Amino acid sequence: MLDERSRLLLKALVERYIADGQPVGSRTLSKAAGLDLSPATIRNVMSDLEELGLVASPHTSAGRVPTPRGYRYFVDTMLTVRRSELPAIEALPTPATLAAEQPRQVISQAAQLLSQLSHFVGVVRVPRRPVVFRHIEFVRLSERRVLVILVSPDGDVQNRILHPTTEFTQDQLQTAANFLNAHYAGLTLDEVRERLRHEVDALRGEIASLMVKAVEAGSEAAQNDEVVIAGERNLLEVDDFARNMDNLRRLFDLFEQKTQVMRLLDVSSQADGVRIFIGGESQVVPYEELSVVSAPFEVDGQVVGTLGVIGPQRMPYDRMIQIVDITAKLVGNALSQTRAD
Repeated sequence: MLDERSRLLLKALVERYIADGQPVGSRTLSKAAGLDLSPATIRNVMSDLEELGLVASPHTSAGRVPTPRGYRYFVDTMLTVRRSELPAIEALPTPATLAAEQPRQVISQAAQLLSQLSHFVGVVRVPRRPVVFRHIEFVRLSERRVLVILVSPDGDVQNRILHPTTEFTQDQLQTAANFLNAHYAGLTLDEVRERLRHEVDALRGEIASLMVKAVEAGSEAAQNDEVVIAGERNLLEVDDFARNMDNLRRLFDLFEQKTQVMRLLDVSSQADGVRIFIGGESQVVPYEELSVVSAPFEVDGQVVGTLGVIGPQRMPYDRMIQIVDITAKLVGNALSQTRAD
């Protein structure tokens, strides 16, 4: 626990460093904190904060900068979220303005909106969900190649190519498609797969096998977790990253692979409301230079995904919290409308 003087000085230091990006000296800190303290007193307090691991002294400057632990203390105990002058969201291409029959566009636009408002990276994750099968078609491409076209109720189309061990005519493929469409339309792909294993004995074994493989392929493709990332190039304009090309390359590798981004958002989905992850304080954020502000979004009271902003540690957290919170509500409302229609 810090005394009130130490808290005020640490708060002033973090806020000044976020605003300016420069190590904060004693004179600047005294003015920013509004305290009538001598430089020697401030240096003593800074020394105590440094021993606690809350601030650090860069070799090139007499000033101090916050550490990941200092940012965490600031965020958890000192951050005040004020209603800031965010751009009028209704003037932007928000998810709320999208046609209700375009849920995938809602997700894509949400990532763009997060990036546009934050000037950092916007990311949205939609976890796996049961996919309902509406219509299937088989197209013979060659002797051992069959195109499978799966259509969901919302019009989403999945195309997959199968390589069966048996050659089928187009008439045989049409018979298989007719059987599936007549008996299983409206079920989830997982339900279709299970029922096929027990209910197609009346058909030839090869055709039955083809239908099972087709539904399995569609199920695997349609149920993969979807992660949409927007605004990676914004990081080129962030001084904290632009000064180090190696760091930039590592960050772009992170976004390209998406695996660690998915882990981040998976942790976020287990929380209520907005959460802040600061690099360097745990293994959750892979790079010390990064911070993540995220929140889950709900449809009909159930969490269906997570979204957030990824940027430098030196970000205006109060503003990012508002951006993420507002966008999560917009996405939830838009997707709820999609279901209602």
